[in-house]
Amino acid sequence: MSTRLSRRGFLGLVGAAGAAGVAGSFGLTGCGRDTTGQTAQLLTSLTPRPRPYAVPLPVPAVKEPLLRDATTDYYEIVQRVADVEILPGLKTPILGYDGMFPGPTLVSRSGRRTVVRHRNTLPVPTVVHLHGGHTPSDHDGYPIDLVLPVGGWNPGAGHGHGAGHGAGSTTGSMTGDVRRGERDYAYPFHQRAATLWYHDHRMDFTGAQVYRGLAGFHLVHDDEEQALPLPSGERDVPLMICDRAFEENGAFRYPALDRELRSTPGVTSAYMEGVLGDVILVNGAPWPVLEVAAARYRFRILNASNARRYRLALDPGPGEGTPFVQIGGDGGLLEHPEGQDTIVAAPAERFDVVVDFSAYKPGTVVTMVNQLGSGPTARVMRFRVTHRVKDDTAIPSTLGRIEKLDPAKAVRTREWRFARGDVHGEKGWTINGRPFDPRRMDARPRLGDIEIWRFQADLHHPVHVHLDPFQVVRRGNGGPGRFDAGWKDTVDLRPTEYVDVAVRFTDYRGPYLLHCHNLEHEDMAMMAAFATT
Repeated sequence: MSTRLSRRGFLGLVGAAGAAGVAGSFGLTGCGRDTTGQTAQLLTSLTPRPRPYAVPLPVPAVKEPLLRDATTDYYEIVQRVADVEILPGLKTPILGYDGMFPGPTLVSRSGRRTVVRHRNTLPVPTVVHLHGGHTPSDHDGYPIDLVLPVGGWNPGAGHGHGAGHGAGSTTGSMTGDVRRGERDYAYPFHQRAATLWYHDHRMDFTGAQVYRGLAGFHLVHDDEEQALPLPSGERDVPLMICDRAFEENGAFRYPALDRELRSTPGVTSAYMEGVLGDVILVNGAPWPVLEVAAARYRFRILNASNARRYRLALDPGPGEGTPFVQIGGDGGLLEHPEGQDTIVAAPAERFDVVVDFSAYKPGTVVTMVNQLGSGPTARVMRFRVTHRVKDDTAIPSTLGRIEKLDPAKAVRTREWRFARGDVHGEKGWTINGRPFDPRRMDARPRLGDIEIWRFQADLHHPVHVHLDPFQVVRRGNGGPGRFDAGWKDTVDLRPTEYVDVAVRFTDYRGPYLLHCHNLEHEDMAMMAAFATT
């Protein structure tokens, strides 16, 4: 059933004085230090942290389509509450795609249409965004295009329809394409092979709902990628890295103002900069271990944390050569492989890397560490090299063809300033000094035009653009950074920095989003809408 639902802007942020009582109800004495290279605050667990490297790395199951026809693969995912064992011996309630965390992995082919029906049996509304997808506007997951719970939705009197709007318009009404119970998301996949991911994008509650489990991989393959002799099958491993804190009973610990996620958006004032957890999860497991042969492996690294940045390294290193050979990023294969001593990943960034374990003797234990963490968050996972095998894979010197966007052909430059600001009388996060309003289009780029978009920051802001990827032109007065190669859809914007990107939107007209992917910033107004014309 499809309904149209009006909605009034509502400010749910509270000042420090108002937040103090709420903070006390959460027992936030665990606001601590672990903030090197971060714009966020540490939230510590109330249950003892598990022993690291005690559980095997889980690999999310690949979902089979319900139906295939000549042009399209059809899937159904049921969003439901489930209790899963993340910490040994404890059950963690999650909001899960198919009751899993991470959700099932979907695999699609470039040029072949995929339709995913999402059925919402959760107690809260949801919105699904395919991050990195080249997607028509009405299937992109605009944050007020809600899928209401199949069992009905009544957020309570005085709060509108309950999508929240802690940082939006304060006057008038707005309309979202609201569905009851389920919605079909159609993805044409006229795009390159890439590591995409899907996650919740409900206005003002994205941070809390992703934190509770609503995230999964969606991989796209094409002929160009599959013609290369890269590691595949069991040696092509997705790694969803995120951090969480836990309550005494094993539940996720998150400083939401509204624990039921019904009407009051935002987090307590102590965590407005972002939420860091003290347990590192990889594919939903704490500090797991993966047994590997002495051969090349392809790892699709996704930073799915709400706010945490990572600097990943291998300990010990391989001795000779670089630990990571980067072959791809957000938007698919690079033109040429690039050796990386470390990988710095901001929230939502993806790094496609090859690690050659033949450089290690069987029996060697190799730890992936986080050089931006401390104590338990300085560890990520471990690899145990088991035995030597014949390895017929290789890393070609040329990987993919990338069309270069010529900045000299840009028709205009737009500036987007990401900074703290006034959000209707309260502290919040803004773009160009304005809080998000889903009815207001802050830019109207024409399809086919190349534009330069300049992102400027006060603090750390991972900036994500919907619909089409971009190419980094410069950082400040220099060229692109070490991790800026290829097509990007998210760029790590550091304090007081500006980054220029060249972007060209194609194929689809309609409203899309530009926002900070620190999810606490996003929920507290740091989004802007633009409409392609």
